[in-house]
Amino acid sequence: MLDAVVDIFVASVRDGFVQVSAFVAVTVLLFSYVQYRTDGRLIQKLREHERAQPFVGALMGLTPGCGGAIVMMPLYVRGTVSFGTVVATLIATAGDSAFVILALAPEAGLYAYAIAFVAAVVSGYAVDTIGLGVDRIDRAVSRLRPTVTDGGAVANGGLPTPGGSKVHHYEAAECCEVDAPTRESPLLTRLSEVALGLWWVAAAGALVAGVLYLARGAPDVPIRLGLDYAGAFTVFGITGTALSFYLYFVGRRYVGHGHVGRGRDTFDNVTETLTHAAMETSFVTVWVLAAYLLYEYPVALLNLDVAAVAAAAGLLAPIAGAVVGLIPGCGPQIVLATAYSQGAIPFSALTANAISQDGDALFPLIAIDKKAAVVASVYTTIPALLVGVGLHLLFGPMFGFGVL
Repeated sequence: MLDAVVDIFVASVRDGFVQVSAFVAVTVLLFSYVQYRTDGRLIQKLREHERAQPFVGALMGLTPGCGGAIVMMPLYVRGTVSFGTVVATLIATAGDSAFVILALAPEAGLYAYAIAFVAAVVSGYAVDTIGLGVDRIDRAVSRLRPTVTDGGAVANGGLPTPGGSKVHHYEAAECCEVDAPTRESPLLTRLSEVALGLWWVAAAGALVAGVLYLARGAPDVPIRLGLDYAGAFTVFGITGTALSFYLYFVGRRYVGHGHVGRGRDTFDNVTETLTHAAMETSFVTVWVLAAYLLYEYPVALLNLDVAAVAAAAGLLAPIAGAVVGLIPGCGPQIVLATAYSQGAIPFSALTANAISQDGDALFPLIAIDKKAAVVASVYTTIPALLVGVGLHLLFGPMFGFGVL
């Protein structure tokens, strides 16, 4: 029994980083680099093209992770985008669970998120065109907009920054991004900087191992040390996860970017971009490992047949997937995505969850306007139920669809 517990833990530590986190790092880095290179100009373009906002919001939400969706939430409070854009963004949001599905069940992920994107665009334009009762939400939120500076940032607890100068990063208590280190220690600062550099080395090595893993058809890789493929797979995976835990729980206080999952317009330089991407990915790594263990231990130690339970649930499976999506944050969604990759829940439940979930993007909206957040969550759940149940009735449960 003890051997099984240890084996599951080591395998989860290794596989989570190689199979998921390495791909997360690339995606987050590319998105952050685009923000850095455009210096926030994309947001200004979005303000100028109102008719395109729900479509762009859906595209932003579709990007794996919560970064694209998080950027959109404060824009609604600023008056830059419509409430329909918020709804479209949240419906399309794949969250961090997308990395699990795209890595382990890419075909299923492409279909599920394509369906979510269509539902997002239709729902977003419906809200903006028909209204669907959001007038009171718009009026309530509009009262917050006079506190926004010309530069588009809320600062000093909602008060304008001195002189109304341009501020890229949110500094209000409601929706803040604190970039500077919060603690001082020459030793730990240097140690954290070294850990950050080694983390990127591990991420690069894990990415190569992960690509080869997929190219070979996702075979079982033995856990061992050495100079061969399995040895590199193990070393990069375990090292990357260990460094991720250090950066998330300790290092972020000494190198900055400790507030992950918050909106950003741009970054000041490449170093800041790399640091932010590493911190975001470390956060995802922690959750991925937790999800792996929460799924693997009960299944292995209690001999649970999750697939049999889901199969017996019938139409309740996609309904449950949509309900789980109501929970803010990415943790529960990663657990559900992990279960799908193991063939434990049907495709209809995965798709319903993909539409319903809001990931970390809902937190900024909850902090600023709870009523708008509640209404948005309701609007994302309705199409999730319709699509999830519809898929289940038309095509059946489809267990294991697209899983490698």
